Amino acid sequence: GQLPTWLQGILLRNGPGMHTIGDTTYNHWFDGLALLHSFTFKNGEVYYRSKYLRSDTYNCNVEANRIVVSEFGTMAYPDPCKNIFAKAFTYLSHTIPEFTDNCLINIMRTGDDFYATSETNFIRKIDPKTLETLEKVDYSKYTAVNMATSHPHYDSAGNTLNMGTSIVDKGKTKYVLFKIPPSVPEKEKKKSSFSHMEVVCSIPSRSLLHPSYYHSFGLTENYVVFIEQPFRLDILKLATAYIRHVNWASCLSYNKEDKTWFHFVDRRTKKEVSTKFCTDAMVLFHHVNAYEEDGHIVVDLIAYADNSLYDMFYLKNLNQFLEEHDELSSRPTCKRFVVPLQYSKDAEVGSNLVTLPSTATAVKEKDGSIYCQPEILCEGIELPRINYDYNGKNYKYIFATKVQWSPVPAKIVKFNVQTKEMLQWGEDHCWPSEPVFVPSPDAREEDDGVVLTCVVMTDPNKAPFLLILDAKTFKELGRAIVNVGMHVDLHGIFIPEKNLKSETE
Repeated sequence: GQLPTWLQGILLRNGPGMHTIGDTTYNHWFDGLALLHSFTFKNGEVYYRSKYLRSDTYNCNVEANRIVVSEFGTMAYPDPCKNIFAKAFTYLSHTIPEFTDNCLINIMRTGDDFYATSETNFIRKIDPKTLETLEKVDYSKYTAVNMATSHPHYDSAGNTLNMGTSIVDKGKTKYVLFKIPPSVPEKEKKKSSFSHMEVVCSIPSRSLLHPSYYHSFGLTENYVVFIEQPFRLDILKLATAYIRHVNWASCLSYNKEDKTWFHFVDRRTKKEVSTKFCTDAMVLFHHVNAYEEDGHIVVDLIAYADNSLYDMFYLKNLNQFLEEHDELSSRPTCKRFVVPLQYSKDAEVGSNLVTLPSTATAVKEKDGSIYCQPEILCEGIELPRINYDYNGKNYKYIFATKVQWSPVPAKIVKFNVQTKEMLQWGEDHCWPSEPVFVPSPDAREEDDGVVLTCVVMTDPNKAPFLLILDAKTFKELGRAIVNVGMHVDLHGIFIPEKNLKSETE
């Protein structure tokens, strides 16, 4: 096929690549050592490269020729040859775990720099052109967070906004929103932009020792949207996991009897909206988008009825799954919550406060809290992306993967949230990755541009490829075939040519 002439830049992707080191194997797919790969678009041609992230974790494991650094689903133990004192000391030093820097989930931009990220306090700077691994950054040196999301947001001023959890800091556990500026003042050129990182606001956790797990958050023009779900991390279990010979993932638990709480923080005043908004228990990984309309905040997200998704990615379960074609126990559902920030204080108990045209409801309870029920937009989609120019604004299109019976995507879809129409691309034996939308330079409409996705084949005789779709029609424009093994990845970003530093810089 043919690529649009304007498509110039790098698609950078990240995901778990190596699951066996020496005689040892990770238990969980999300534990694998990070493998970066990139597609560079230059004058109608595509160049591919891939490289393992040379994290401290990678180097330690490869040097020892076995897994020596613990990951979320795999606990590693010290060398059995060490003497008993060294072993006892290693146990003690694990009470508040030193997390891994195996940053395998996403790529984050700050100013002109790019970082591989996961959900610990460590991120690794990378060169997007060569995929070289550069310095390691520890968020906790700049603000009191023990873990952070790998789905940051970017505002119009170029700041990077992210959230992290601060565990029992000064007797409190809280969720912290922090901001990294795109650059530092001229006179401080030697310093990194992280030294100017600031805490925008914090939200106290409902429980000191059981903070909520979260993978992403929402942002509208005036508000930060944070959802505290009853899928929680048990801090005491986390601190003793090493001694008890269990992995950190076993320290997460879901309570389906509990509620899910919505938090809205005003970005100007940095104060949280005082009304309490809640919905039923759910497990959420990916926010799609959020925006304000007529005194309401509309929040679109992908939710599950339980936490079985994580368990399915244990390698023993995944292999069994793919052989037996079991049904997912909980399918991802795209839900729209409509939350009334402005409503009459005289509204009757039991009345629905939503005045926008939607089947979503928000009902006033006796205690003054508001109980929200969503509108179901569609089922079976995951890894949602939008045209990021519409982030925080009223929008039409979600680009996502479609999961049918298994946790592994079989199709790519474009879903119109207004008309509920869905366009799909799929072929036999093809497993596509998260679709990335790239707007055309003179875009007039939300879907003017292309959608990029990496496709891995189940047929070992067929080569994987990068697929380029016209975002409007979802027709194939072309594919770049890669004659090497390509891994199923998680997330990534497209970096336009103009945002790549030139060699002289």
